[in-house]
Amino acid sequence: MEGIEVVFWQRGLRVAGLDEAGRGAWAGPIVVGAVILPPGRYPFRDSKLLTPKARSRLAAEVKRVAWAWALGVAEVEEVDRLGVLKATLLAAERALSCLPLEPEALVTDYLPLPTSLPLLAPPKADQNSPSVAAASILAKVHRDALMERLDRLYPGYGFARHKGYGTEEHQRALLALGPSPIHRRRFTPVAQAPLRFSEGEGEGEGVG
Repeated sequence: MEGIEVVFWQRGLRVAGLDEAGRGAWAGPIVVGAVILPPGRYPFRDSKLLTPKARSRLAAEVKRVAWAWALGVAEVEEVDRLGVLKATLLAAERALSCLPLEPEALVTDYLPLPTSLPLLAPPKADQNSPSVAAASILAKVHRDALMERLDRLYPGYGFARHKGYGTEEHQRALLALGPSPIHRRRFTPVAQAPLRFSEGEGEGEGVG
């Protein structure tokens, strides 16, 4: 794919693509990937259109070919305190600050980053930008692995399967078990669920 960032590449600018995973989930953190690719054509696609096996394979390829890549995370407490958009912006800021190479332009998937750098933020950029698609792959693979680990800490919710998103299985588990410590209390289905989970469960067990 030759994408929309070509307008920056033609000017000789280093471009960082950014995309998030978990923004609409009921549980778990928001993860933002940031990737700086050399100018070129790439097979990267929106992570949502890929199988888990293909995502893992392409994540390794992204890390191999990228000039730089990084991940930023906004924890559940931050999502509840700040709201989804501000928490996503915080995770993006963290991802950018962790890049070992400074970008000179940015491309995001409709995320209005506050920045002095040239910015493209059209909708569906993950389908029209290899840099954004690469970032979406890294974010999705990292977050999925994290949710699988959280599934072992908080069994019964099905986190390993639905990754914290609002499926029927997740809804049934919320009604039966109540919200866990990694549920986003601002989200209506979580706020309306009965408080049955013992807050002492899982204490002292980190996921980092």
